[in-house]
Amino acid sequence: MSEPVTESMAQVRAHLADVLDRARREDTPTIVTRRGKAEGIVLDIDEYRRLKAIEEAAEDAWLSKLVDAARADDDGSSLGIEEMTAEILRGDA
Repeated sequence: MSEPVTESMAQVRAHLADVLDRARREDTPTIVTRRGKAEGIVLDIDEYRRLKAIEEAAEDAWLSKLVDAARADDDGSSLGIEEMTAEILRGDA
């Protein structure tokens, strides 16, 4: 991915098709500013999907570590989700 280009909202609005083409063909994202502050980014859909997959994989790995740690600490007295739901519905919790 190339270094991003920074453009104002007005610039992007004036030539959105070019911004999208640059993202897709040149793999160059555009940071969109409003009143001088970065507000968003335009990037190729394939790059977005790649980044989203990385995010989801990292989240899954983190959740797996939490589950593994909880299982390692479990002394057998923990409740499963079904048992916990039953207790809540009975008003035992």
